[in-house]
Amino acid sequence: MTTTVASPPDSGPKAPARSAASLVDTVFRAREISIAGALILLILGTCLANPRFLSDQGIKDLLLNSSILVLLAVGQSAVVITRNIDLSVGSVVGLSAFACGKFVAGTDHGVLTVMLLGIAIGVVCGLVSGALVSFGKVPALVVTLGMLYIIQGVDYWWAQGDQIGAAEVPDQILGLGSGGLLGVPYLPLITVVLLAATAYFLRSYRSGRELYAIGSSPEAAVLAGVPIRRRILAAYAFSGAVAGFAGTLWLARFGTVVADNAHGWELTVVSAVVVGGVAITGGTGTVWGAALGALLLTTIGSVLVVLKVDSFWQGAITGALLLLAISIDRIVNLRMTAALRKRSARHGNGA
Repeated sequence: MTTTVASPPDSGPKAPARSAASLVDTVFRAREISIAGALILLILGTCLANPRFLSDQGIKDLLLNSSILVLLAVGQSAVVITRNIDLSVGSVVGLSAFACGKFVAGTDHGVLTVMLLGIAIGVVCGLVSGALVSFGKVPALVVTLGMLYIIQGVDYWWAQGDQIGAAEVPDQILGLGSGGLLGVPYLPLITVVLLAATAYFLRSYRSGRELYAIGSSPEAAVLAGVPIRRRILAAYAFSGAVAGFAGTLWLARFGTVVADNAHGWELTVVSAVVVGGVAITGGTGTVWGAALGALLLTTIGSVLVVLKVDSFWQGAITGALLLLAISIDRIVNLRMTAALRKRSARHGNGA
């Protein structure tokens, strides 16, 4: 006779680890759901005040206006997850947009060529920042703030007050910003594809999960054999590549570019990421949440315009949301730490 013995309940360090991961996932999933709910309520409330807000053109404008910010939030998320920050993304967008505009002015260069140029510019900028942070051990805030001013200086020196007009940009590039597929603009479609690919990579590939390990505990990541320097360098290169690509889309979207395109977007991008649930202390959050945060901030800006509210309040609301998100993260982290300690203590007593 064969006797089947039931497996004993999980014991040892693996059980608390799974419990901790489950608790963290639950908390931040609730954060993303709450942001989505706030976004829906904001849109519905605005529609009651102005039904035209959700007209076909209104929806297209909202998608187009949020696409570039969502892209930048995706790239920034990879850096913030590692417990770092990239304040140079706005200036990289400006440099890439102007460089690509100069490159295509009066020519018939194809879309792919221009995209590759923008991405290459962004990768170079990201690698410089990443090398200083990962290998030079210089604080990320100092490095990327310095890069912000250096890139802006180069851009202003190059432009010297000049601008690229839409009449100089080839129609096929402008078509990328104004065209669409089955009524959906190209820019949001491109953004969703990159967003989904990044989310899949971070969740399913070891190198993606190692970014979370670095942000959660650099010391533990070292003991686990994670190549911290290379991963941080790769995160900055990715953020730069996305910013350079966003500069190309900026050119396609607006046609006319100047030296200070996307000036001041750095803090908006960081705000979108943090509001979306990516902890500024690293190790937690998803790019889906960051995208929701970017969409929420963009929607708030559009709502203020529709309701004819002074644009000053957009900055004030963004700042308030940033402070609120950081405060919530701090409170949640403290409570989770206390809860995990209690669980570990109970598990130890029952062993």
